[in-house]
Amino acid sequence: MNKPDIPGEEQARLEALWSLGILDTPTEERFDRLTRMAKRIFDVPIALVSLVDEDRQWFKSCQGLEVRETSRDVSFCHHAIKEDGPLIVPDALEDARFSSNSLVTHEPKIRFYAGCPIKAVNGYKLGTLCIIDQKPRYFTGDDIKVLVDLASMVEREVAVMQLATMDELTNVSNRRGFMMLSEHALQLGRRQNLPISLVFMDLDKFKLVNDMLGHAEGDRVLISFARQMKRAYRDSDILARLGGDEFAALLINTTKEKAEEAVTRLRQLVRAAALEANRGYDILFSAGVVEFIPEQHDSIDALLADGDLLMYETKQSGRAN
Repeated sequence: MNKPDIPGEEQARLEALWSLGILDTPTEERFDRLTRMAKRIFDVPIALVSLVDEDRQWFKSCQGLEVRETSRDVSFCHHAIKEDGPLIVPDALEDARFSSNSLVTHEPKIRFYAGCPIKAVNGYKLGTLCIIDQKPRYFTGDDIKVLVDLASMVEREVAVMQLATMDELTNVSNRRGFMMLSEHALQLGRRQNLPISLVFMDLDKFKLVNDMLGHAEGDRVLISFARQMKRAYRDSDILARLGGDEFAALLINTTKEKAEEAVTRLRQLVRAAALEANRGYDILFSAGVVEFIPEQHDSIDALLADGDLLMYETKQSGRAN
């Protein structure tokens, strides 16, 4: 069997998947309804909503299989998420990529596979809606259109879940999304012995902006601050508006010293943006930077608590800006 290549931007793709909080959750009728529909329309024994995790494929909905996951190494769906459109395998025994795959040579003895990628709102491919048969099949153009339509219906259900983890105003993660992503990042840091740093940020005198200039102006400040966060930090960093005027950034493979340099860069960008917008006032913020210590921080909550405390001490001392 030929092992599939890892797709580009894999870390960002995984973060999009993890942020949903969908892995290892119970079955849901909204997804089961669609796999039952696919199984009935195509008259196949197996239909799945398969999500491709770091080292496994996990089935959010599973019709016709007893297991809920398999190794990513033998996953047909791993190949499918590399495609722009559906992946159709008429006969796996005649396909060099799959002929020696254990899922082909042993149970469930896959011969036919058709999988259409499922995308997150931001375009990253999370997995597939796929159908499987134990005998070779010919798939028509009309069949492909129906499969794509069903996958689009799955995507709409996923979009509802994803929007629940994003802050609608600033378009960064909300607290729920941040907590989900960060727990995965901390697990990665423990396994790989990577330095991870948290930056806890709070806008200074933000209430005065709302009181004196109105909430519309306050919203513009929050949007501008989040925009500069995206410029100051890397694509691999996890950014969030925790609520109100509180923001956070989790920086993977980053020491505390490097995280503090990023805070300085953010201050410069925020000030420059305020000057360019000619607001008549500065956007100031206090920040607490703390490095992840596995023995001390058993969860993202513990790390946030330390970051919040450091931020508050900085704000009270007047060293913020």
